[in-house]
Amino acid sequence: MSEPLDAPYDPELGSLEAHYDAEDEAVNKTGTTTVGITAEDGVVIATDMRASLGGRFVSNKNVQKVEQIHPTAALTLVGSVGGAQSFIRSLRAEAQLYETRRGETMNIPALATLAGNFARGGPFFAINPILGGVDEEGSHVYSIDPAGGVMEDDYTVTGSGMALAHGALEAEWEEGLSMDEARTLAARAVKSAVERDTGSGNGVYIAEVTADGVDIQGYKDFDDVL
Repeated sequence: MSEPLDAPYDPELGSLEAHYDAEDEAVNKTGTTTVGITAEDGVVIATDMRASLGGRFVSNKNVQKVEQIHPTAALTLVGSVGGAQSFIRSLRAEAQLYETRRGETMNIPALATLAGNFARGGPFFAINPILGGVDEEGSHVYSIDPAGGVMEDDYTVTGSGMALAHGALEAEWEEGLSMDEARTLAARAVKSAVERDTGSGNGVYIAEVTADGVDIQGYKDFDDVL
């Protein structure tokens, strides 16, 4: 029998120290490179499409790792697929309940705080998502760590390909990017990770978040978006 994990949030992501036991081999994980970028008129989030078993076998080549959770916000899936999907369902339900009770949408900083509270206190296994959204205060991008830490930045990357994608963003991001410019940069950052990170690959999903809503499109060929 395998030894139990030390804690419910022991790292599973390729970018962090990982535990591998017999049960790990049967758990779908996103491996992953996810990127969030603020722009002048919104937020762009980009992710690759690969899921793996135990980090050693590609189990799915067309995983949508970004989902709308709020009228003007989206969240990425990073970590175990089951935990990430459960996290998204729970956060989406709470955002909808808030809107029903109060007659207004939750602002993005409050949504990020809620996401951090869920990550810290809920049964969600080793997640490290990006939250991007737009409200009356402007464009917001947050990374949520497995212990519930919430950090806002102009751009951020999570997942096993983060070191590679960060290099592209550091070199090219500048304040006041248009949505088209941010879209191209986000796709380029994911592509740079896909070239070398075995946990990332098979195309890119891009979510464009503006005050008008969330639009998510998938591309198998990076040339279609670059």
